[in-house]
Amino acid sequence: MKLEYKGQEKVQASADKVWEFIQNPEKVAACLPALKEVEIKDPRNLVATVGVAVGPVRGNFKFNIELEPRPEENKVWVRLRGGGLGSAVELSASADIQPQGDQTTLLDWQGQATVSGPAATLGGRVLDAQAKKLIETVFANLSQKIAES
Repeated sequence: MKLEYKGQEKVQASADKVWEFIQNPEKVAACLPALKEVEIKDPRNLVATVGVAVGPVRGNFKFNIELEPRPEENKVWVRLRGGGLGSAVELSASADIQPQGDQTTLLDWQGQATVSGPAATLGGRVLDAQAKKLIETVFANLSQKIAES
């Protein structure tokens, strides 16, 4: 099952502060909802275990996450692969980092995910709504943590 998402998040911080934050994998990992464990492999790669609940499918999913900041393009890419409970997830997402001139920054994001296994058989609306909520939570957490740092 293929899913697509897009949205925006306004961060109460300068673009420089946003770049500093998103280039730190530990800080980015802390934005994942239901984070159970994280292992930082290097400045761009980490492995995260998160608690996932999609309808009756509940358990831990393990993801390899790659961060690819591209300051020259004002963009950051994130690739996520993994899964759990017999389900697999692949996600490719990007965010355009747009300074707003008032010491705020707009993250204009989009992503595409492919889900297979039991999680995909739950039905499009349940999975789609839950995945969108998780993505929005990650960006809201990111915005809050950047503003606090």
